[in-house]
Amino acid sequence: MSSFEQLIATHIQAVTGIDPELRPATKPEFGHYQTNVALRLAKTAGKPPREVATELVGQLDLADTCEPPEIAGPGFINLRIKADVLAQAATQVLQAEQAGLPKADQPQVVVIDYSSPNVAKQMHVGHLRSTVIGDCFRRIFLALGHTVIAQNHLGDWGRQFGMLVEQIRYEGLNISTLDLPGAEALYLRANQHLKESAEFAEQARERVVLLQAGDAETKRIWQALIDVSLTGFNATYQRMGILLGNADVAGESSYNDDLPVIAADLEQRGIAQMDAGALVVFVDGDATPAIIRNSQGGYGYTCTDLAAIRRRVNEMHADRLIYVVGTPQAHHFAQLFAVARQAGYLPDEVVTEHAGFGQVLGKDGKRFATREGTAVPLNELLDAAEEHAAPAVALAAIKYADLSSQLQKDYVYDIERMVATTGDTGPYLQYAHARTCAVMRNAVEQGVEYAAVTQVAAPEEQTLALLLSRFGETVSLVAETLQPHRLCGYLFELASAFSSFYENCPILKSEPEIRASRLALTAAVRQVLATGLDLLGITAPERM
Repeated sequence: MSSFEQLIATHIQAVTGIDPELRPATKPEFGHYQTNVALRLAKTAGKPPREVATELVGQLDLADTCEPPEIAGPGFINLRIKADVLAQAATQVLQAEQAGLPKADQPQVVVIDYSSPNVAKQMHVGHLRSTVIGDCFRRIFLALGHTVIAQNHLGDWGRQFGMLVEQIRYEGLNISTLDLPGAEALYLRANQHLKESAEFAEQARERVVLLQAGDAETKRIWQALIDVSLTGFNATYQRMGILLGNADVAGESSYNDDLPVIAADLEQRGIAQMDAGALVVFVDGDATPAIIRNSQGGYGYTCTDLAAIRRRVNEMHADRLIYVVGTPQAHHFAQLFAVARQAGYLPDEVVTEHAGFGQVLGKDGKRFATREGTAVPLNELLDAAEEHAAPAVALAAIKYADLSSQLQKDYVYDIERMVATTGDTGPYLQYAHARTCAVMRNAVEQGVEYAAVTQVAAPEEQTLALLLSRFGETVSLVAETLQPHRLCGYLFELASAFSSFYENCPILKSEPEIRASRLALTAAVRQVLATGLDLLGITAPERM
């Protein structure tokens, strides 16, 4: 709901006592908003709706914002924002930093857990959504003035490192020659070796024990594998315009020392109990217990994630914890948050949210994969997209397709449609921004100046101004709801409205006063598109 809509709705509700259910007008001649509140009140009052509407209009005091309300049809009330009020709102967007994005009244510490690839494995299409969505959240919360702490929960611990280290020793491999694809190939060889040789499998198990005991040689090789992987991950993040770096890494291994402490704490306080040799916590209403330590003595993901929560609350002083992880993990996070609350690791005032997301599907409606059925490496996906468009445009296509879908829903990866410069796509928004830049360049060449939006008489001008006024609250709504498709929808609506304005309202060929105002309106649209695209992690090109 826009600020104008909120202001009008609040006032009408104060007069009538009921929600006016204000709606955008269906046609420009009906104004900007409509309400059927008089029709609903008429049933109770036993009066004709138009009579109720007339009485109600006489009680409304919206003269500072709206033209005199009009009654239409059987009793609808039409409201139109004053042109000078719209012009002023557009000018405020033009003159404000970050296109008028509001700063949070109470800035928070927001910890966002996202991306989380595994060491010695390339990122694949399964990491795409977490990485793109998490990066968008990070940008939005930063823009609104919050402190954002990104956490890349790297998979850098576990039994697989026993076989990896042992395979390196078996091959006499110089690990400094490896890149990330080479490390993944090593992983596949080690896994095959493990299946074929009982002796190697035993050596791999012994190597895990050495790693856990802090053996110097084993840890050196393990750290080298992490370094190779981070080099590969960071190159992909940089290629994708993702803000993650080494400073954001918090691997599973970083919590190792905390796990026995947490297990002992939960057991001593009676929160966890032994069940079939495992240490578990039973959550009310959940038949499946949360495993803290399994019957073999290994710590489960729940224990590691509890350690992460405790650190994020106690050391990072988080107010809000956001986990950008696929929807199949919904049960895990519901259980995790319940156990953390029960244990007192998660105070009531700290908000926890699982921003679950759906899968990326191929055109056949099945999980997007290679012909062999394996997950497509992220760099190969980017390479293929760049065969259809320039890198910045290809990236815009991929990110926008991801973010414009409702998070929980699956979406179809169709690069031909995604790179189109028409329709609801990232490249279309880039094209709209480039068009505003072309107008501004022509204005500079012609020596035309502008300062403010002074008049918005045409319906296309009014639509643009009204949309511009909604930018800040749209971004705030995304931060509140964790639904980035709302920002995508808004930017597409703005770009479409600018296209209509561009086609129907001459800008540089108008009379001087109108020309300056329309140029200012164009500049405001350019600013909002550029800011909005940046929040999505998409570049805003000046030319296309």
